Amino acid sequence: MNDTYLFTSESVTEGHPDKVCDTIADAILDACLQQDPESRVACEVMCKHDHVMLGGEIACRGNIDYEAITRQTIRDIGYTRPGEPFHADHVTIVNHLSAQSGEIAQGVIREKRIEQGAGDQGIMFGYASNETAERMPLPILLAHKLAQQLATDRKTGTEDWLGPDGKTQVTVRYENGRPTKVMDVVVSTQHDAQTEKRAIEHYVKTSLLPRALDDWYTPDITIHVNPTGSFVFGGPSADCGVTGRKIIVDTYGGFARHGGGAFSGKDPSKVDRSAAYFCRYVARQIVRQGLAERVELQVAYAIGKANPISIHVDTFGTGDTQAAAKYAGTFDFRPYAIIQQLDLKRPIYTQTTNYGHFGKPHLTWEQ
Repeated sequence: MNDTYLFTSESVTEGHPDKVCDTIADAILDACLQQDPESRVACEVMCKHDHVMLGGEIACRGNIDYEAITRQTIRDIGYTRPGEPFHADHVTIVNHLSAQSGEIAQGVIREKRIEQGAGDQGIMFGYASNETAERMPLPILLAHKLAQQLATDRKTGTEDWLGPDGKTQVTVRYENGRPTKVMDVVVSTQHDAQTEKRAIEHYVKTSLLPRALDDWYTPDITIHVNPTGSFVFGGPSADCGVTGRKIIVDTYGGFARHGGGAFSGKDPSKVDRSAAYFCRYVARQIVRQGLAERVELQVAYAIGKANPISIHVDTFGTGDTQAAAKYAGTFDFRPYAIIQQLDLKRPIYTQTTNYGHFGKPHLTWEQ
């Protein structure tokens, strides 16, 4: 039986309002870890028009200039266009960050570090597949490459009409579980008022797609460029952004389940982040060992407890589930062990914020 279906995933550029918030949160986290590797950080950000609001709880022995970090992050993203409400030099920053609750700390901090408890209850998933060299699903991988190429072309000045905000979407045809062809691509990109839609379409069709899709590019792909007609007014000037609203973009593009917890702005004591990274690491090892062609792991924790409540492995009929589960059981899923194994107390998190937390070979959970 020939099982044929289409699957679609999306990505966003770093200038998307939600990603602006994620990037600020992770920049603050990195600054805290740079000064104090034992920092406990749960930073939330909201941005709209000419305001940025910081909220959450932080325990850090360093001296952190939250306003300076926020403005520099916005500047690095590219919101410096004169006359726009959301501008690195002119936004109003409202700081509602406070100290972390002692009740949480007493469950996380232990005299014996290996007994460190999970920073929260919850469930996390990890996924890996052999359909790409990165062991990622192809649709999200290509959507990220398109979004990242938009940012590169803007920042290098080769296409200086591009704005920071943008979204991409890729539809792939699968046959018998394997990707065979890119069918549709959607590119919505912010641009200056002088650039006409036909010029944007020409750039997308003749330059962006052939480079970003590489071997997956074919001339008969159905392409949708700025379907509303124009996209001049964008970013937080136009839309409200909040941390943690792009969790599917951050992970597997919908190809695997998600426990619901976001990543950005959280230090590794929060298993929402560290355990999701570790599940990805273990899933990659299972595929690498040839125990399955694709696999998904679920792990569950209780707040303040070190050992997970449960670990579940599913190979979707592509391997020996019992052997994969037995192999997964040889890994230590306790939070402190995860942090040590993946070396997570370093200021590495702004490297993860945009274009996916997975599939980047320099990250420890991708090795």
